[in-house]
Amino acid sequence: MSRPARGGLLRRHRDFRLLWCGETAGTFGSSVTAVAMPLIAVSTLRAGPFEIGLLTAASWIPWLVIGLPVGVWVDRLPRRPIMLTASAASVVLYASVPVAAWRGLLSFGLLLTVALLAGTAMVFFQTAYRAYLPGLLDPDDQAEGNAALHGSASAAQIAGQGSAGVIAQWAGAVNGMFTNAAAVLATFFCLSAIRHREPAAATAGRPRRALGQEVGEGLRLIVRDPWFRTFALFSAVSNLALVGYQSIRVVFLVRTVGLAPGTVGALIAAVSAGGVVGAMVARRVAARFGTARATLVFELGLAVCALLIPLAVAGPGVLFFVTGGFCVSMGVVAGNVIKAGFQQLYCPPELLGRLTASTAFLSYGTIPLGALLGGALGTAFGVRAAMWITTAGIPLAGLILWRSPVRWARDLPTVRPADPAADTPVVPSAG
Repeated sequence: MSRPARGGLLRRHRDFRLLWCGETAGTFGSSVTAVAMPLIAVSTLRAGPFEIGLLTAASWIPWLVIGLPVGVWVDRLPRRPIMLTASAASVVLYASVPVAAWRGLLSFGLLLTVALLAGTAMVFFQTAYRAYLPGLLDPDDQAEGNAALHGSASAAQIAGQGSAGVIAQWAGAVNGMFTNAAAVLATFFCLSAIRHREPAAATAGRPRRALGQEVGEGLRLIVRDPWFRTFALFSAVSNLALVGYQSIRVVFLVRTVGLAPGTVGALIAAVSAGGVVGAMVARRVAARFGTARATLVFELGLAVCALLIPLAVAGPGVLFFVTGGFCVSMGVVAGNVIKAGFQQLYCPPELLGRLTASTAFLSYGTIPLGALLGGALGTAFGVRAAMWITTAGIPLAGLILWRSPVRWARDLPTVRPADPAADTPVVPSAG
């Protein structure tokens, strides 16, 4: 898994290039919407803090409600039609917001419904997309493909967040929703143009059982396998700390550090640029030192830099925030690149949809809790103290990896034992 790929994947692989373009466009649109929808709620509908929190939670709730059965359905059905259907539904949902506003029908209830249904479509799309990629690429190309997708996603997120305010100021927050509708429409057309078709054996070659049995199979895969179990637990704890700090960083920078809103946006964009760098270096570091060791460097070593963030003060002291946040973003994205490649190689293809959904169910379930935790700590102890507590949780989450088989291996395994009920997979030598 640590062997370098052949290079030039975007140039030589037409179908992957289309998938890459579509996913990049979709991520850009989602980043715009993440800013535009709260702006609509605040500026147009006069919503309060509780409503804004509810709006944010609505987009993540579907992972907890339907994430597990979606994993089963993705394993049962061809993945590309699922992505196309989810994209088409999202276009209609996002475009309905400005259309409703033009007709005088816009309300917070409608906005909340759009967030909930779009979040549902995202569950289907992301689960199918992660399970689709290994069938599109040869194993030797998957590391490069993951790096390209994660790098472009980070760049698109920066561009989306940076342009959302400009779009809202120029066209209005409501009309800004057309930007996401257009971006997701581009995703739809890119996916439509892909020529690759999944073989019938991959989607219909095994007997179907009760939905609950297949959901349980995905969860048991995580519980019984120490590698999957380690990464699922790490992701859950890491997301709790990451979202806890991110939920109060704007308040910290504006009210505690004393920065102007425009400066805050620039600093957050600079911090997010670490994700682009992480995607660029992940494969090289993994090839040189091993995928397991690289994971520890990115998810534990760089995570220690999170402790620089609460030291930020006005003036040159903002570099503490930028440096710490940049390193954290770099480590998170680089670690995600390596973990994605590991899962695609190590997990049986017929279980990849259920693994993706089960992992997301466990790790994304802590995101709303992290947001609530950050706000509660800030209210109880002050914003800077809350930043110390939440950022300290980021390297502490990395200790889960340190106390796992990852610590003793040079590379993450690429082949599971033949017996799916086996509790202990083969651990590669730490040479």
